[in-house]
Amino acid sequence: MSPPAADIAVAVLLLASAAAALLAALGLARLPDFFTRMHAPALASSLAVMLVALASIVFFGSRAGAPVLHPWLAAIALAITAPVTAMLLARAALFRGRQAGEALPPPLRRGG
Repeated sequence: MSPPAADIAVAVLLLASAAAALLAALGLARLPDFFTRMHAPALASSLAVMLVALASIVFFGSRAGAPVLHPWLAAIALAITAPVTAMLLARAALFRGRQAGEALPPPLRRGG
């Protein structure tokens, strides 16, 4: 890919990433409670990171003249850790809500 075409592709990818991050922020601000707020930022920010990684691959690959794939390491690490973090946050919020006496679903029964 020629440098001007690569620059245009990088700009489009970065603008799409910014739009995804803005969408995540709007979802975080507009949704009513903690559990619904978890979804918008988790999904949209993961997309934003993937787009930034792709923009980085295109930019540095066009400059080096060879594929540069190390930016995917950050995207893969986020793809692995984001769901685990979301699950731990949800469990902590459920535990805290149950301790406070909020009307939340009861814990799952084991062996039932």
